[in-house]
Amino acid sequence: MADDLGVIAWHEDGVWSVAQLTHTRDLGAIMDQLNAQATNGGAVALLAVDEDFFIVARKLGSQMQMMISDVTYALESDLAADLIEMLDLPFPEEDDEAQPGGDIDLLSDLGMGAMELEALCDDLELFPDEQIDAIASRIGFGEQFTNLYELP
Repeated sequence: MADDLGVIAWHEDGVWSVAQLTHTRDLGAIMDQLNAQATNGGAVALLAVDEDFFIVARKLGSQMQMMISDVTYALESDLAADLIEMLDLPFPEEDDEAQPGGDIDLLSDLGMGAMELEALCDDLELFPDEQIDAIASRIGFGEQFTNLYELP
């Protein structure tokens, strides 16, 4: 979709490489692209969906880890619902409070712990594209991310 922003980054020999995600609404295609780019250093996908939520996915070795910034979007987004189902999380109810779900600690070895990622999810002043920009900057490929999308 035009309002989605997706990037895949892979780390090898201390250097990050970054490319746009080719599919932003198909969980299987996102996982396929992660698998295709996974190096010894692994691969990370950051995805902002409209102005609603973001997803972080990581492939490291044989392990696939994923998280969503707000599980309640599963009520209105097929992508979010698919992710909630894949992660085997309880499906949210209408009156549930916004909260992240999945493996919130998936970036800890890259310098962004669960508490910091949760705080970013809770920051209502930021749009999802700004949140994934902050994640990219924090884990080491912010400049490449900004250049890819020509963000201010």
